[in-house]
Amino acid sequence: MAAPRKPRLAVIKFASCDGCQLSILDCEDELLAVAGAVEIANFPEASRAVLRGPYDLTLVEGSITTPHDAERIHAVRRDSKVLVSIGACATAGGIQALRNFAEVGSWVPLVYPTPDWIQTLKTSTPISHHVKVDYELQGCPVNKHQLLEVVLAFISGRRPFLPSHAVCMDCKRRGVVCLTVARGEACLGPVTRTGCGALCPSYGRGCFGCFGPLRGSANTGSLSAVLQGHGHSHEELMRLFRTFTCGAEAFRKASELHEHDASESHERP
Repeated sequence: MAAPRKPRLAVIKFASCDGCQLSILDCEDELLAVAGAVEIANFPEASRAVLRGPYDLTLVEGSITTPHDAERIHAVRRDSKVLVSIGACATAGGIQALRNFAEVGSWVPLVYPTPDWIQTLKTSTPISHHVKVDYELQGCPVNKHQLLEVVLAFISGRRPFLPSHAVCMDCKRRGVVCLTVARGEACLGPVTRTGCGALCPSYGRGCFGCFGPLRGSANTGSLSAVLQGHGHSHEELMRLFRTFTCGAEAFRKASELHEHDASESHERP
């Protein structure tokens, strides 16, 4: 009797730094087990052999920033039974979503010697703004253990378990003293989804929000009020919310509010 067909896995890149794909390769021993359970049909970062779709599971890294990619993502979706967006770029537009707060046309001549050759969109948007996404894995870069959980859950035919508590909970579990309470430092831990294990706070740095806002419960207004009480200005808080996941709705709205309030305070006599 013929052996059952292995599920076909594809890893597709859009606008990104490749860091999340490297997180896949960083799985090392675990990756060997995964490679034995699936057929890696399309993963240019790891192999020159590229097979055409359809694919059973597709991992997509990167945001949509060009007209060509805005078309290509629909082709990827049609070729994919299950599509998972991985990393801050694919789930929130990435650091390149800073263009969403300005006029990108004014930046192009500062970067490229021949601006007429550049075809780009005015905004950088996540994959879910263009096609249906079955699962999202946040992070800059993505957490390799969460990534393995999604792949293994797919192979096993079950739903993945993806923790969604705040980074603050990780600080409590690790015995990390709260930087905001103890030192008045700006930290996005209370409104940021877990995934890093409270890496920055454990080294005395406030959370930068790399894993994006808590879904549906990121109380950015309350956090902003607390941080303002510690003397942080609207300009500081605007920049705090505009890092790796600045395109995520909760962080985008918070940064725009601080930008507006900062502008108003400058206009007052």
